[in-house]
Amino acid sequence: MKIFKNIFLVCCTLFLLQSCIVSSKPNIAFFSNSDYDYQNAQFASFNVPLFLAKPYIKKALREEGESEAAIAMVKKVSKIKMMTVANGSEKMLKDYANYLKNENYEDWATIRHDGDNVNIRVRQKGDMIKNMLITVNSKKDMVFLDVRGSFSADDISKMISIATDK
Repeated sequence: MKIFKNIFLVCCTLFLLQSCIVSSKPNIAFFSNSDYDYQNAQFASFNVPLFLAKPYIKKALREEGESEAAIAMVKKVSKIKMMTVANGSEKMLKDYANYLKNENYEDWATIRHDGDNVNIRVRQKGDMIKNMLITVNSKKDMVFLDVRGSFSADDISKMISIATDK
């Protein structure tokens, strides 16, 4: 009986950790479209299991001396998808921006730092923001974060001000 219990626990653990596997297929809706010509773009994507990541993120923020507002923001996150694109084109990024406009995302902030652009777009439902897309564009390499949770406009404003103060 003890052997079956251990096998069951190992299987459950493997099932929960399967989202940690890095995939070469896109995990964000626009990039999953097989009809679009991505040319030579190479994708790497994974879902972040938050029950594992949240404690490490909070600890890292505290060690870096971040404010409690940044740490409180992490508590409101319910899901994160991350995708990197190598050899991406400006046309692909513009098409992605148009796709987001059609999907009712609002452009909230564009932060420029050392030649890199960081765009923050949100989708609101009433007063609460349920989905936030963060795009980091560095010439040909791009990083896309799809952050889901329940945020207020004040939370996003605080996050933007924390990022621009540095």
